Amino acid sequence: MTSIFHNFNDLSNRLVKWKEERLKIVFTNGCFDILHRGHVEYLSAAKSYGDILIVGLNSDASVKKLKGISRPFINEDDRSFILSCLKSVDAVIVFNEDTPHSIISKIIPDVLVKGGDYEVENIVGRDIVEKNGGKVITVSFIKGNSSSSLIEKIKNS
Repeated sequence: MTSIFHNFNDLSNRLVKWKEERLKIVFTNGCFDILHRGHVEYLSAAKSYGDILIVGLNSDASVKKLKGISRPFINEDDRSFILSCLKSVDAVIVFNEDTPHSIISKIIPDVLVKGGDYEVENIVGRDIVEKNGGKVITVSFIKGNSSSSLIEKIKNS
């Protein structure tokens, strides 16, 4: 069963166990406001690069800073619950910072995955992952499956 964590200390015991079992840890992150098919396929693709997928979820305060005062539409408790119900997700950790750099430096995943709209050189946490022998991978998006396009469609309805 997927667990939801609100701080690294709660995740750390589970993480130690996974690493002792030599499981390959994959990390990705995002706001995941208005979860849609593109998110689900992206998370499934991310999971395919390892054994354990940890999703870093931007807190409500973090989403407001990144996306504007009207966001998120779905609060962090509901977003984390929905993510935790996906079979590809093994753990969800909510973070308050603007970027997941701090949480990545504590997890030190074997694989860091981001969407294809990012250039590998600009991915937050790349330095940590590569310094520790890990890989940074981008996954292509499915056209027409974005929260922004979904929001625009709803506004125009």
